[in-house]
Amino acid sequence: MMANPTLRQRQLAARLREMRTEAGLSIAEVAEQLLCSPAKISRIETSQRRASLRDVRDLCGLYGVADPSELMAFAREAQQLSWWQDSEDVGFRPLIGLEAEAVEISEYETTTIPGLLQTEDYARAVIQGFLPRIAGDVLDERVAVRMKRQEILHKSSPPRYWVLLDQSALHRHVGSQQIMAEQLTQLAELSHLPDVTIQVVPYTVGAHMGFDSAFMLLAFDPNAGVADTVYLDTLAGQIFLEKPNQLIRFREVLNHLRAAALRPDDSRKRILEHRDLFAAQKGGK
Repeated sequence: MMANPTLRQRQLAARLREMRTEAGLSIAEVAEQLLCSPAKISRIETSQRRASLRDVRDLCGLYGVADPSELMAFAREAQQLSWWQDSEDVGFRPLIGLEAEAVEISEYETTTIPGLLQTEDYARAVIQGFLPRIAGDVLDERVAVRMKRQEILHKSSPPRYWVLLDQSALHRHVGSQQIMAEQLTQLAELSHLPDVTIQVVPYTVGAHMGFDSAFMLLAFDPNAGVADTVYLDTLAGQIFLEKPNQLIRFREVLNHLRAAALRPDDSRKRILEHRDLFAAQKGGK
């Protein structure tokens, strides 16, 4: 089975950062020794840039690593292509790679149905609404990628997927009434999957710790050598947070919302109630 290039890149970044720390060197000192910019070393260590084989060789030499073969293998595997590497939607490639290896995904969404649970028509309407001038072929590709992402929920060992969904996402008209009815039907059906939990955060909760801050927390096998990661999708771009002190707040929000939200069975009933309202008005806009 081919290694996950996203995971390998992050594993390599973590190892290189750890080795530099153990060697007692700063990023600036490493950059000076290798005649490159500190920004390059920083981007390699934060997995924002792929390390070349030459980069790994030079860094291992500087850190006194006698046998760099494992790290060189990581660098080769990080350069391999998985299906998502061909996507034109560059910003989402790291997220898809992380989703593919996560053992648990917790997501809080404030405005729309999460991408892993969307129907094709709903996904198309969401993307088109966000990017009204998007070319037709690019739109088709992005929808296809979003549909393929969902395969992780149906593989033999799927991640534990826990969704906290603000009630406003059930009200918001994305596409036609029929699209909404079909989307909420699928949402209710997916909530029956053994590894999927969906809880609706009702309006009656009022102001709360999460409020309008949608995010995803991806957890990994402790032996994978990759830190748990929070993913934020913003107008400024995709943001990945993995420092322990950064994750504390997001875990606290998740625990708070799980306690405040409707129970899974009650959430399913609420979803179907909204589905029935849309179904009664099919054909409208």
